[in-house]
Amino acid sequence: MSVLLTIFVQDVLPIFLVAGVGFVLARHLRVDVRVVSRMAFNALSPCLVFTLLLNSRIGAAEFSRLGVFSLCSILGVGLIAWLTSLLLRLDRATAASFVMVVTFSNTGNFGLSAIMLAFGSDALARGTIYFVISAALMYTLGVFLASSGKGSAGLALRGILKVPAVYAVALATLFLATGWRFPSPVATGVEMLSDAALPVMMLVLGMQFERAARPERPALVGVAAFLTLVVSPILAFALAELIGLTGAGRQAAVLEASMPAAIMTTVLALEYDALPSFVTAVVFVTTLASPLTVTVIIALLK
Repeated sequence: MSVLLTIFVQDVLPIFLVAGVGFVLARHLRVDVRVVSRMAFNALSPCLVFTLLLNSRIGAAEFSRLGVFSLCSILGVGLIAWLTSLLLRLDRATAASFVMVVTFSNTGNFGLSAIMLAFGSDALARGTIYFVISAALMYTLGVFLASSGKGSAGLALRGILKVPAVYAVALATLFLATGWRFPSPVATGVEMLSDAALPVMMLVLGMQFERAARPERPALVGVAAFLTLVVSPILAFALAELIGLTGAGRQAAVLEASMPAAIMTTVLALEYDALPSFVTAVVFVTTLASPLTVTVIIALLK
């Protein structure tokens, strides 16, 4: 118990303290969370991904394993959610929202921050791979689910093109292959934006809390929370063993897969009128419960 308490205080509590500042900013100073979130997603996150990958020592084989793990983990829990929706005989709209909110976890605001605090920069570099793949799927598969399958192939392609971190991965890969580097002033600016990414992500997490409402359909919210916080980590541990992930890669990948529901799902639910109150409730409940589950998972990974 003392080990769990130490992990919670050192690796999880700081995230929620910073998130608390974000909550205060949104509640009392009316800071627009959409503006801050877009800034983090479009400017800070790509710089973080680029800097981490450029400075990391991830070999091609491990990079491939992490990519396979990320796809299998995300799509695997999505498949489990879809099968659960069939068992529960959910209508089409509810099933689409249920699968969407269970499939995508908070790999950015919460996940990357937790990895950095718990396991350091080596694991963080590996966690960005999961983050980028999750973001790409969010803007493709997530959009399809939110729109109840009415999207087109063109819409999916445009979804990928909307993820700046994808370009950051491509640019970092090019730089690694050619040995190119930015001029010193540009490199310094990119590093400064990278350093700002995680604190701002934590603030956004708290600012989103301010929007939370009383959960509707509590039983279904509970099922979604169980799949997100319990089933998904179990699947992640099994996949990591099967794929052969070890060390920092295993720590980062499993922890990313164990995060609460992604805040971005509430944005998609609002945009496409996909039961936004239900989706928001799942995000809120899983985020509040996550300190307990994430602390245990960090202990197991350590």
